[in-house]
Amino acid sequence: MIRVVVVEAWATELDDLCGRIGGRFGRTEPRRRVGEYVSGLVAGLERKNGWTLAERAGERSPDGMQRLLRRADSDVDGVRDDVRGHVVDRLGDPDAVLIVDDTGFLKKGTRSAGVQRQYSGTAGRTENCQIGTFLAYRSRWGHALIDRELYLPESWTDDRDRCRAAGIPDEVEFATKPRQAIAMLERAIEAGVPFGWVTADEAYGQAKYLRVWLEERRRAHVLATKRNDTVITASGGDGRVDELIAALPARVWCRISAGPGAHGLRDYDWARVEIRVRAFWEPGWGHWLLARRHRTSGELAFYVCYGPRRTSLARLAVVAGARWPIEECFVRHEAA
Repeated sequence: MIRVVVVEAWATELDDLCGRIGGRFGRTEPRRRVGEYVSGLVAGLERKNGWTLAERAGERSPDGMQRLLRRADSDVDGVRDDVRGHVVDRLGDPDAVLIVDDTGFLKKGTRSAGVQRQYSGTAGRTENCQIGTFLAYRSRWGHALIDRELYLPESWTDDRDRCRAAGIPDEVEFATKPRQAIAMLERAIEAGVPFGWVTADEAYGQAKYLRVWLEERRRAHVLATKRNDTVITASGGDGRVDELIAALPARVWCRISAGPGAHGLRDYDWARVEIRVRAFWEPGWGHWLLARRHRTSGELAFYVCYGPRRTSLARLAVVAGARWPIEECFVRHEAA
Protein backbone atom coordinates (compact mmCIF):
# COMPACT_ATOMS: atom_id res chain seq x y z
CA MET A 1 0.00 0.00 0.00
CA ILE A 2 2.79 2.43 0.91
CA ARG A 3 4.59 1.69 -2.36
CA VAL A 4 1.41 2.38 -4.32
CA VAL A 5 0.96 5.75 -2.58
CA VAL A 6 4.59 6.70 -3.24
CA VAL A 7 4.34 5.73 -6.91
CA GLU A 8 1.10 7.67 -7.29
CA ALA A 9 2.68 10.71 -5.63
CA TRP A 10 5.65 10.53 -8.02
CA ALA A 11 3.26 10.24 -10.97
CA THR A 12 1.37 13.34 -9.81
CA GLU A 13 4.62 15.29 -9.41
CA LEU A 14 5.81 14.28 -12.87
CA ASP A 15 2.48 15.15 -14.45
CA ASP A 16 2.59 18.58 -12.84
CA LEU A 17 6.17 19.24 -13.91
CA CYS A 18 5.63 18.03 -17.46
CA GLY A 19 2.47 20.11 -17.64
CA ARG A 20 4.50 23.19 -16.71
CA ILE A 21 7.30 22.67 -19.20
CA GLY A 22 5.26 21.17 -22.05
CA GLY A 23 4.27 24.60 -23.34
CA ARG A 24 7.95 25.49 -23.80
CA PHE A 25 8.12 23.09 -26.77
CA GLY A 26 6.75 24.14 -30.14
CA ARG A 27 5.48 20.78 -31.40
CA THR A 28 3.36 17.90 -30.10
CA GLU A 29 6.05 15.23 -30.51
CA PRO A 30 8.68 16.86 -28.22
CA ARG A 31 5.95 17.77 -25.71
CA ARG A 32 5.06 14.08 -25.45
CA ARG A 33 8.65 12.87 -25.45
CA VAL A 34 9.79 15.26 -22.73
CA GLY A 35 7.42 13.49 -20.35
CA GLU A 36 9.04 10.14 -21.18
CA TYR A 37 12.48 11.73 -20.81
CA VAL A 38 11.79 13.17 -17.35
CA SER A 39 10.15 9.92 -16.21
CA GLY A 40 13.25 8.03 -17.31
CA LEU A 41 15.57 10.35 -15.41
CA VAL A 42 13.86 9.58 -12.10
CA ALA A 43 13.39 5.87 -12.84
CA GLY A 44 15.64 3.27 -11.26
CA LEU A 45 17.69 2.62 -14.39
CA GLU A 46 21.25 1.41 -13.85
CA ARG A 47 22.43 3.72 -16.64
CA LYS A 48 20.67 6.78 -18.00
CA ASN A 49 21.50 7.53 -21.62
CA GLY A 50 19.72 7.91 -24.92
CA TRP A 51 19.41 4.17 -25.48
CA THR A 52 18.11 3.23 -22.03
CA LEU A 53 15.65 6.14 -21.88
CA ALA A 54 14.38 5.31 -25.36
CA GLU A 55 13.97 1.61 -24.53
CA ARG A 56 12.03 2.49 -21.38
CA ALA A 57 9.72 4.68 -23.49
CA GLY A 58 9.14 1.79 -25.93
CA GLU A 59 11.14 3.34 -28.77
CA ARG A 60 13.37 1.35 -31.12
CA SER A 61 16.31 3.76 -31.21
CA PRO A 62 17.67 6.75 -29.26
CA ASP A 63 17.14 9.10 -32.22
CA GLY A 64 14.01 10.70 -30.76
CA MET A 65 15.55 11.35 -27.34
CA GLN A 66 18.70 12.78 -28.91
CA ARG A 67 16.60 14.97 -31.21
CA LEU A 68 14.71 16.24 -28.17
CA LEU A 69 17.94 17.33 -26.47
CA ARG A 70 19.80 18.65 -29.48
CA ARG A 71 17.38 20.05 -32.01
CA ALA A 72 13.89 20.40 -30.58
CA ASP A 73 12.45 23.91 -30.82
CA SER A 74 12.13 24.89 -27.16
CA ASP A 75 12.55 27.73 -24.68
CA VAL A 76 15.46 26.33 -22.66
CA ASP A 77 15.58 29.15 -20.11
CA GLY A 78 11.82 28.97 -19.77
CA VAL A 79 12.09 25.27 -18.86
CA ARG A 80 14.70 26.21 -16.24
CA ASP A 81 12.33 28.77 -14.75
CA ASP A 82 9.46 26.28 -14.73
CA VAL A 83 11.56 23.68 -12.92
CA ARG A 84 12.62 26.29 -10.36
CA GLY A 85 8.99 27.30 -9.82
CA HIS A 86 7.99 23.66 -9.35
CA VAL A 87 10.72 23.14 -6.75
CA VAL A 88 9.81 26.29 -4.84
CA ASP A 89 6.13 25.35 -4.82
CA ARG A 90 6.99 21.98 -3.26
CA LEU A 91 10.00 22.80 -1.07
CA GLY A 92 9.80 26.56 -0.51
CA ASP A 93 10.94 27.78 2.92
CA PRO A 94 12.35 31.17 4.02
CA ASP A 95 15.07 29.29 5.99
CA ALA A 96 16.18 27.24 2.96
CA VAL A 97 19.79 27.08 1.82
CA LEU A 98 20.98 27.77 -1.73
CA ILE A 99 23.94 25.55 -2.59
CA VAL A 100 26.46 26.27 -5.36
CA ASP A 101 28.63 23.46 -6.70
CA ASP A 102 29.99 22.09 -9.96
CA THR A 103 30.50 18.65 -11.42
CA GLY A 104 32.08 17.09 -14.49
CA PHE A 105 30.55 15.05 -17.29
CA LEU A 106 33.05 12.77 -19.00
CA LYS A 107 33.19 13.13 -22.78
CA LYS A 108 35.06 11.74 -25.75
CA GLY A 109 36.27 13.97 -28.56
CA THR A 110 36.70 17.74 -28.78
CA ARG A 111 33.45 19.06 -30.30
CA SER A 112 31.06 19.14 -27.34
CA ALA A 113 30.71 22.70 -26.02
CA GLY A 114 33.25 23.44 -23.29
CA VAL A 115 34.96 20.06 -23.39
CA GLN A 116 38.66 19.83 -22.61
CA ARG A 117 40.99 18.07 -20.19
CA GLN A 118 40.12 19.56 -16.81
CA TYR A 119 39.53 18.41 -13.26
CA SER A 120 36.30 16.47 -12.84
CA GLY A 121 34.84 16.00 -9.38
CA THR A 122 32.87 13.07 -10.79
CA ALA A 123 36.04 11.19 -11.71
CA GLY A 124 38.22 12.66 -8.96
CA ARG A 125 40.97 13.46 -11.46
CA THR A 126 41.74 15.42 -14.63
CA GLU A 127 39.77 14.00 -17.56
CA ASN A 128 38.35 15.04 -20.90
CA CYS A 129 35.00 16.43 -19.77
CA GLN A 130 32.48 19.23 -19.63
CA ILE A 131 31.91 21.12 -16.38
CA GLY A 132 28.51 22.29 -15.20
CA THR A 133 27.99 24.85 -12.44
CA PHE A 134 24.76 24.25 -10.53
CA LEU A 135 22.49 25.91 -7.99
CA ALA A 136 20.53 23.64 -5.66
CA TYR A 137 17.73 24.39 -3.22
CA ARG A 138 17.58 22.66 0.16
CA SER A 139 14.90 23.05 2.82
CA ARG A 140 13.46 20.86 5.55
CA TRP A 141 11.17 19.41 2.88
CA GLY A 142 13.90 18.15 0.53
CA HIS A 143 16.44 19.31 -2.06
CA ALA A 144 16.67 19.71 -5.84
CA LEU A 145 18.60 21.55 -8.55
CA ILE A 146 17.06 24.83 -9.73
CA ASP A 147 19.63 26.35 -12.11
CA ARG A 148 22.69 25.54 -14.19
CA GLU A 149 25.46 27.10 -16.28
CA LEU A 150 27.86 25.38 -18.67
CA TYR A 151 31.44 26.37 -17.83
CA LEU A 152 33.35 27.45 -20.95
CA PRO A 153 37.15 27.54 -20.52
CA GLU A 154 39.07 30.41 -22.09
CA SER A 155 40.41 27.98 -24.70
CA TRP A 156 36.84 27.98 -25.99
CA THR A 157 35.80 31.61 -25.61
CA ASP A 158 39.06 32.73 -27.27
CA ASP A 159 38.18 30.65 -30.35
CA ARG A 160 34.93 32.05 -31.76
CA ASP A 161 34.93 29.74 -34.80
CA ARG A 162 35.02 26.73 -32.50
CA CYS A 163 32.21 28.23 -30.43
CA ARG A 164 30.01 28.84 -33.48
CA ALA A 165 30.55 25.27 -34.65
CA ALA A 166 29.27 24.08 -31.25
CA GLY A 167 26.27 26.43 -31.34
CA ILE A 168 27.62 28.90 -28.76
CA PRO A 169 26.46 32.48 -29.53
CA ASP A 170 29.08 35.17 -30.09
CA GLU A 171 27.84 37.18 -27.09
CA VAL A 172 28.77 34.39 -24.65
CA GLU A 173 32.04 35.42 -22.98
CA PHE A 174 34.35 33.73 -20.50
CA ALA A 175 33.02 33.68 -16.94
CA THR A 176 34.66 32.16 -13.88
CA LYS A 177 32.64 29.66 -11.88
CA PRO A 178 32.05 32.21 -9.06
CA ARG A 179 30.75 34.67 -11.69
CA GLN A 180 28.40 31.97 -12.93
CA ALA A 181 27.31 31.47 -9.33
CA ILE A 182 26.48 35.17 -9.06
CA ALA A 183 24.40 34.99 -12.26
CA MET A 184 22.38 32.06 -10.90
CA LEU A 185 21.93 33.62 -7.46
CA GLU A 186 20.80 36.85 -9.10
CA ARG A 187 18.16 34.96 -11.09
CA ALA A 188 16.93 33.26 -7.92
CA ILE A 189 16.67 36.58 -6.07
CA GLU A 190 14.88 38.28 -8.96
CA ALA A 191 12.41 35.36 -9.14
CA GLY A 192 11.60 35.76 -5.44
CA VAL A 193 12.94 32.35 -4.41
CA PRO A 194 12.64 32.15 -0.60
CA PHE A 195 15.90 31.29 1.18
CA GLY A 196 17.90 32.23 4.25
CA TRP A 197 21.47 31.17 3.47
CA VAL A 198 23.97 30.49 0.70
CA THR A 199 26.76 27.91 0.94
CA ALA A 200 29.49 26.64 -1.40
CA ASP A 201 32.88 24.95 -1.34
CA GLU A 202 36.26 26.67 -1.33
CA ALA A 203 36.39 27.09 -5.11
CA TYR A 204 33.69 29.73 -4.59
CA GLY A 205 34.37 30.85 -1.02
CA GLN A 206 37.89 32.02 -1.78
CA ALA A 207 36.52 34.40 -4.42
CA LYS A 208 36.24 37.53 -2.29
CA TYR A 209 34.18 39.33 -4.92
CA LEU A 210 31.46 36.70 -4.44
CA ARG A 211 31.50 37.29 -0.67
CA VAL A 212 31.30 41.06 -1.21
CA TRP A 213 28.41 40.62 -3.68
CA LEU A 214 26.44 38.64 -1.12
CA GLU A 215 27.16 41.09 1.70
CA GLU A 216 26.06 44.06 -0.41
CA ARG A 217 22.69 42.33 -0.77
CA ARG A 218 22.57 41.22 2.87
CA ARG A 219 22.49 37.57 1.94
CA ALA A 220 23.70 35.36 4.77
CA HIS A 221 26.32 32.81 3.79
CA VAL A 222 28.71 30.12 4.98
CA LEU A 223 31.40 29.71 2.30
CA ALA A 224 34.31 27.29 2.58
CA THR A 225 37.77 28.71 1.98
CA LYS A 226 41.41 27.61 1.91
CA ARG A 227 43.60 27.55 4.98
CA ASN A 228 45.89 30.24 3.57
CA ASP A 229 43.06 32.68 2.86
CA THR A 230 43.25 35.97 4.76
CA VAL A 231 40.48 37.88 6.51
CA ILE A 232 40.21 41.14 8.43
CA THR A 233 40.53 40.28 12.10
CA ALA A 234 38.52 41.72 15.00
CA SER A 235 41.46 44.04 15.73
CA GLY A 236 41.49 45.39 12.19
CA GLY A 237 44.58 43.65 10.80
CA ASP A 238 44.90 40.83 8.31
CA GLY A 239 45.18 37.23 9.48
CA ARG A 240 45.45 33.79 7.90
CA VAL A 241 42.43 31.68 8.67
CA ASP A 242 44.44 28.64 9.85
CA GLU A 243 46.48 30.79 12.25
CA LEU A 244 43.38 32.45 13.70
CA ILE A 245 41.81 29.06 14.41
CA ALA A 246 45.05 27.61 15.82
CA ALA A 247 45.10 30.41 18.39
CA LEU A 248 41.68 29.47 19.81
CA PRO A 249 41.60 27.82 23.27
CA ALA A 250 40.42 24.21 23.50
CA ARG A 251 37.32 25.16 25.48
CA VAL A 252 35.65 26.94 22.54
CA TRP A 253 35.32 23.76 20.48
CA CYS A 254 31.89 22.11 20.52
CA ARG A 255 30.70 18.78 19.13
CA ILE A 256 27.79 19.44 16.78
CA SER A 257 26.02 17.31 14.21
CA ALA A 258 25.93 18.87 10.76
CA GLY A 259 23.04 16.61 9.81
CA PRO A 260 22.55 13.03 8.61
CA GLY A 261 24.89 11.45 6.09
CA ALA A 262 25.12 8.14 4.28
CA HIS A 263 26.60 6.48 7.38
CA GLY A 264 24.71 8.27 10.13
CA LEU A 265 25.00 11.68 11.74
CA ARG A 266 27.91 13.85 10.63
CA ASP A 267 29.37 14.74 14.03
CA TYR A 268 32.36 17.10 14.06
CA ASP A 269 34.01 19.53 16.44
CA TRP A 270 33.25 23.14 15.55
CA ALA A 271 34.58 26.53 16.65
CA ARG A 272 34.26 30.12 15.47
CA VAL A 273 35.91 33.45 16.01
CA GLU A 274 34.59 36.92 15.24
CA ILE A 275 36.24 38.74 12.36
CA ARG A 276 35.96 42.33 11.20
CA VAL A 277 36.02 45.15 13.72
CA ARG A 278 32.68 45.10 15.58
CA ALA A 279 32.32 48.86 15.21
CA PHE A 280 32.05 48.31 11.45
CA TRP A 281 29.50 45.51 11.61
CA GLU A 282 26.21 46.44 9.97
CA PRO A 283 23.39 46.81 12.50
CA GLY A 284 21.99 43.35 13.18
CA TRP A 285 24.66 41.50 11.17
CA GLY A 286 27.88 39.70 12.11
CA HIS A 287 31.03 38.18 10.59
CA TRP A 288 32.74 34.97 11.71
CA LEU A 289 35.46 32.56 10.75
CA LEU A 290 34.16 29.01 11.29
CA ALA A 291 36.25 25.83 11.57
CA ARG A 292 35.27 22.17 11.40
CA ARG A 293 37.57 19.50 12.89
CA HIS A 294 37.31 15.79 12.15
CA ARG A 295 36.91 13.84 15.37
CA THR A 296 39.54 11.20 14.59
CA SER A 297 41.93 12.60 11.98
CA GLY A 298 41.91 16.18 13.27
CA GLU A 299 41.61 17.44 9.69
CA LEU A 300 40.34 21.02 9.54
CA ALA A 301 38.01 22.84 7.15
CA PHE A 302 37.44 26.60 7.20
CA TYR A 303 34.46 28.83 6.37
CA VAL A 304 33.93 32.57 6.09
CA CYS A 305 30.48 33.44 7.45
CA TYR A 306 28.13 36.41 7.38
CA GLY A 307 24.66 36.43 8.89
CA PRO A 308 22.25 37.78 11.49
CA ARG A 309 24.20 38.91 14.54
CA ARG A 310 22.59 36.41 16.91
CA THR A 311 23.30 33.40 14.70
CA SER A 312 24.47 30.48 16.83
CA LEU A 313 27.49 28.28 16.23
CA ALA A 314 25.12 25.32 15.73
CA ARG A 315 23.24 27.16 12.98
CA LEU A 316 26.46 27.93 11.09
CA ALA A 317 27.49 24.28 11.38
CA VAL A 318 24.16 23.07 9.98
CA VAL A 319 24.38 25.49 7.03
CA ALA A 320 27.94 24.33 6.31
CA GLY A 321 26.70 20.73 6.33
CA ALA A 322 23.82 21.54 3.98
CA ARG A 323 26.18 21.48 1.00
CA TRP A 324 26.80 17.72 0.95
CA PRO A 325 23.36 16.58 -0.33
CA ILE A 326 23.86 18.42 -3.64
CA GLU A 327 25.88 15.42 -4.80
CA GLU A 328 22.67 13.39 -4.67
CA CYS A 329 21.20 15.79 -7.25
CA PHE A 330 23.87 15.18 -9.87
CA VAL A 331 23.06 12.63 -12.53
CA ARG A 332 26.22 10.52 -12.71
CA HIS A 333 25.44 9.00 -16.07
CA GLU A 334 24.81 11.19 -19.09
CA ALA A 335 21.35 11.24 -20.59
CA ALA A 336 22.18 12.09 -24.19
